[in-house]
Amino acid sequence: MTPDRCTAALAGALYLLTFVSSIPAVALLAPVLVGGDYLTGPDADARVVTGALLDAVNAAVCIGTAVVLLPVLRRTSEVRAVGFVTSRVMEAAIILVGVLGVLAVVTLRGVAAAVGADPALGAVADGLVAVRDQTFLLGPGLMSAVNALLLASVVLQARLVPRAIPLLGLVGAPLQIVSVLATAYGLNEQTSPLSMVAVLPIFLWELSFGLWLVLRGFRPGTAAVPREQPVAHAR
Repeated sequence: MTPDRCTAALAGALYLLTFVSSIPAVALLAPVLVGGDYLTGPDADARVVTGALLDAVNAAVCIGTAVVLLPVLRRTSEVRAVGFVTSRVMEAAIILVGVLGVLAVVTLRGVAAAVGADPALGAVADGLVAVRDQTFLLGPGLMSAVNALLLASVVLQARLVPRAIPLLGLVGAPLQIVSVLATAYGLNEQTSPLSMVAVLPIFLWELSFGLWLVLRGFRPGTAAVPREQPVAHAR
């Protein structure tokens, strides 16, 4: 197996791992994110902590995908390759802020169990949940669209995979950005049909990209050939 094939397989596996970690996390975090009575409700601390840890894994994998792909992407565009890494790091950092918010709510539940129900604790918990909601909007929402634009444009230019795959990212990214901005301005809800439709192309882009890299790797001859050559200066 060539180095580029190993790179493709590892990057693809990491992309698929983002689905394995992020999708169950949404369900596991439901007691905190839905209902609003987590502090006084049934004990679900282990479930919520597991969901938070899966979000942390997702954040780490975000950075991993960028680091693994950087040597290949920079052969085509140094600027976009570095921009992609930067956007993935920012996405991971935003996700981790949400993780801290969720873990803080779990801590508050322990405090509430010790001192009894307190409206102030409930207000703080609601604020922390609101922070997590906003990190989900800005991290997996906005920043994933930004890094899709950067990555898909390089992948398309370098012809690393069939063009239909990066086109999904290039079409989906503007749709997701519009959806995120509409939600930020109160014109849309994160769980609305518009949001679901807007996120679908990005979902398919990342899933198909990960599967292709694992199963097929980069298209023959593309990963090893630089697309941008430095201009020689006459002496």
